[in-house]
This record gives sequence, C-alpha cells and structure tokens, in this order.
Amino acid sequence: MTTRDERKVKGGVERRAASTAALAAIGLEAEFTMLLDGEQVKPEDVFGSPRKLVRGPLMHRTGRSYHLPTGGAMYFDTGVIELATPVIEIDRGCAARAGRSLWESIRFVRRELDAWEDREGHTVHLAGFSTHYNVSLESRGRQRGARSADKLAMLLLHILPFPVMLLAANRRSTGIGVRPRPNRIEVTADFTPDASLMIAAATFIVGVVREVMSWPSYELSALDSVAIPVVRDFVPEPHSSRRGWVARFTSFVENPFACDVNAAIWPVRPPDRLLSLRTIVRRVADHFWPSIARVGDPRSLRLIDSVIRGTAPSLLELDDRPPAYERVGTLCTWANLFPLRALPRSRYERVLIRAISGHKLRLGRDDYTPTGMRGWSHVVFERDRDGTRHVFSLDYLLRHLDRWELGPRAERRLRRSLRNRLSRRSGDSPESGQTSH
Repeated sequence: MTTRDERKVKGGVERRAASTAALAAIGLEAEFTMLLDGEQVKPEDVFGSPRKLVRGPLMHRTGRSYHLPTGGAMYFDTGVIELATPVIEIDRGCAARAGRSLWESIRFVRRELDAWEDREGHTVHLAGFSTHYNVSLESRGRQRGARSADKLAMLLLHILPFPVMLLAANRRSTGIGVRPRPNRIEVTADFTPDASLMIAAATFIVGVVREVMSWPSYELSALDSVAIPVVRDFVPEPHSSRRGWVARFTSFVENPFACDVNAAIWPVRPPDRLLSLRTIVRRVADHFWPSIARVGDPRSLRLIDSVIRGTAPSLLELDDRPPAYERVGTLCTWANLFPLRALPRSRYERVLIRAISGHKLRLGRDDYTPTGMRGWSHVVFERDRDGTRHVFSLDYLLRHLDRWELGPRAERRLRRSLRNRLSRRSGDSPESGQTSH
C-alpha cells in the first residue's frame, strides 16, 4: 500500500516532509554532561553509541540517534547526552505530557547507567546542562517580512526571559535564548532539576508563543500596543549555537539571575518606572493567561500562579543552584506526577510508542512491521508479504491508531464477539419467530 505521504518521501522531499507534522505540536529536549568516576567525559568516547549503553534493542531514528521504549530519542551530541521527546500535539495538558515523556526517558537512561556501573565497576553521574522548549510554527508563522520566524524569535526574546528565569532558572544560570528553526521556535534555558517547575515553564512558554504567533506583526513595535512591561536598556546577544539570540546576564544593567526577585530595580516601559522581576512576570502572565490556561493542566497552572505570587519558591530564591542539578536521575527523579489514568498519552506519542515496540500494523490484507523512523514524523515499515519498504506519516497512522493498538488477534476476537452478539440479538427478535425462555 502506498500513501501520498509515501510518494512524497520517495519523490525527493523526504527531509522536509519528515520534519513536519500536520498538527501543531511541541517537544522538549534536555542535554546532560557525564561524569565518569568524578571526571567529566564525552559519552561518545565511553560508549561510542547508545546501543552500547542500552541493553535492549533500539529503533534507529536518524543519524546517530535512536528511539527509546519511552517514545523519546537519545543521542550523543558534541560531548553531551541529549534526550528528546516525541512530537506531542498541542492540547490541554500538552506540556505535562511532554515533561512526563522527558522524565520517563531520564529514568530509563539512569537505570541503564546503573546496570552499566554494576557491569563495569565505575560510577556515572548525569549533570543537567540545558533544556530546549520547542513549539511548532504554523504556515503563517513561517512567512517572511513583518511575520518572519527571525522577527518572531526576537519579539519573544523581549517577552519570555524573566518568566522563564523565575520558573526554570537558578542563580548560576547565564541566559535565556530564543532560536528560530525551519519549522519551530526553540526556547533554550538551563536544565531544571524539578519536573514540576520544568512542566510549568513549558506550559507558560507554549501559551505565550502560541498567542504571539497569532499577532498581525512580529515587529518590536507590536509591544507598544499591549500592556506588557518591557525592560529598558536590554541588549540581546547572538546565541552561542545556531542562529538566534539570547538574553544573557550581561544583556541587562544588573544580573537578573542573582538579584532579589522582589526588588523594584528594573526600569520598564510603558510607563517609565521601576518594577521587580516578580512584578514584571505577573504582568506578563496576566496578559497571556487565557492562552496559557488553554494549554495548561490544573496542577501546572496552580504552580505557575504560586511561584509568581511567591507562595511557592523559585530556584532563583535559593542560596545556590540545587545539588540535584549535578545528580539527575538520582537526587531528582520522576515521581509520576501525571499518571496515565489522569492524563492519557497524546495521539502522536501513542503512534510512536506503537512503532518503537515493533507491533505489526494491518492495512487491508497486508501486515506491516515497523523498522525505523524518518525524522520525527514518518515511520518506516516493511511489508511482510514481499519485504518492500513503505513510509507512512504520523498523521496517516493516526487514522489507523485504534486498530493498531488493538492488534490483529484482539480485533478478530472482537469481531467474533460482535457477530455472536448480533446473531443472538437477531435470534431473540420478534421477527425471527422464536420465543425466548
């Protein structure tokens, strides 16, 4: 069976098609440095490939990255271990789903490291390095001119840094970045060794980015017509990696990561006056709250409100960076904050997990076995009948998800059960001429 998506991939636009999903989506990435017996090392020098660390089979994604059973991906990138969530469609609770997926992957990798330690007689620690919050661009968000992705990134850099600092950064942090990517906006920050705060920050970011993305203009002058305090004398700096910009501590007259979050020291406009970091964040949250609430889960919305009010602590208010930052997966772990019965997995997650698990998909009279991925949005299958390769998009597979999750055997049992039930119902009906006893 060949789909239009499959023909497009074979027709020479594979790279572009494989990086884009039809539904608006988000994703999280986290980077970790690795310490072997107390010394920082490059994971690629120790393991070579994730296949040498993970005991079970891994599905290849692309390049040197592999999918984990959690649905996320793992790869070694210039000296760090990077974990990425699958794409997760934007809906209420999407940030919680993404956070859960990321922390499940962290827990999985930590367990594999524990097993490796036992085998090799070494100790390995993961130290948090960075977190990337990705929000897909809609087609209108990829326009040029006044609504280009570059202008959108710069506009967001004048809105997001203080809120992200308060929710996700620590006193040793140095910057909050925004990078325009071909199909998404990426907000970069330090790794947050607290799953609840990371999810709260993701919720805030998604709500703001989605709202600003709908503005008619991405020029900085658009800020003049909204009630958002903008810090004066702010000087964006080029991002250290890829195209984009960063609000570094040197971009402000004071270091916002080390200041008193309640001190009214920040000159803002409009009007010209001094506000505290916390008050600035409260004003931004008030303006964007309807959009944030549309994508947020109740737990994260309460936490955002509590941190802004000061009834829950921000990491900026601690004396130093938490020790858990240096022992990710041991001093900070996933505590199942969002059980599946309360927050089911997103549809894209379910498709990817089904593919990674290797479960066959029946289409028509043929069975297809998943064998790999093309980027984030296409799954490679082998047709059992003739061994030919077929590539289906996530959006195409969504239409077959219920049948795929059910499985062919269960589907046959269900069909037999339904036929028997209908047969009994027909036999008991007055039209059948039979009498029930």
